[in-house]
Amino acid sequence: MSAVSPSPFLSPTATSLHFDTKFSLFSTYISRPINQKQRQPPIIVLSSKSGSGLTSEDKKELLRSYGLNPDEFLSEPSSKTKRRKELQKKGRGAKFVPDEEPKEKESREIHRLLQVLGGKAKRKKLLSPKGMNVRPMMEVVKGAAFDILQVAGGCPASLRPGRWLDLYSGTGSVGIEAISRGCSEVHFVEMDPWVVTNILQPNLEWTGFLDVSTIHTVRVETFFERADTFVGKDGPFDYISVTPPYTQVDYGVLMDQISKSALIGKDTFIVVEYPIRTDMLESCGCLVKIKDRRFGRTHLAIYGPEWAQKKRKSEKTLQSLVGKV
Repeated sequence: MSAVSPSPFLSPTATSLHFDTKFSLFSTYISRPINQKQRQPPIIVLSSKSGSGLTSEDKKELLRSYGLNPDEFLSEPSSKTKRRKELQKKGRGAKFVPDEEPKEKESREIHRLLQVLGGKAKRKKLLSPKGMNVRPMMEVVKGAAFDILQVAGGCPASLRPGRWLDLYSGTGSVGIEAISRGCSEVHFVEMDPWVVTNILQPNLEWTGFLDVSTIHTVRVETFFERADTFVGKDGPFDYISVTPPYTQVDYGVLMDQISKSALIGKDTFIVVEYPIRTDMLESCGCLVKIKDRRFGRTHLAIYGPEWAQKKRKSEKTLQSLVGKV
């Protein structure tokens, strides 16, 4: 909208020019002496809204007619200024965030780099997200973990039947491997709804294990708090895998929570993946460490009942005797 109207209140020594626009809000007042005998100039008020009012050329022409430089008043704001104003409109003063950072959709692409290593679903490809937001257990580590568990359980060809709890499950690679190798039921704990919907659930459907799986979309800490509810009539879990994001957990606190939880029993096996330079205790509640291996910068600790540790020691003794013979 534009209006030009004479004003009887205009000071004889000044001309006032005022701009009020939707896209660049500013007020400018220019004073210059005028001849007292001259006719009083009008006050010019320019108001612009999207889709109506003076065009850019009209504004420039009007400014030139008053001897003003249009470039000083109608210059385009910088891209950073535009971005800041857009964020202020949306977030009412929210901090400026560069465009490079919040690329959530671009960083969450999906690819197939994982596979089931053994059992009923052997060689089936699994979905996993690109990037490091979800860090699946390396296949060499996963293969070693299940080989150790099978031997420790007394059945090298497969796992002893039982219930598996997959903490920080992410893609579900570990829990799916457990079902494929003989576990009867797996509970997956993953707090990210996007990962559950786009990665974990499709992997369970693809491998055919959805019917024997339960997904808990909660934080691991919350799961511990409700452990009595989740354990229910079935008692403690037979296996627990712990594969957290390294930098986001305190292993001392985490293992203490597990050791005091109703989730474990005297015959439970626990698989823990942890980074180098992390001190792991020799026991976890009533369980003892039966294996601790290193794979580059990754370590694998396995806790289990004392009978499994004694069994491994007796097997090693037998193998050494056979070697001597």
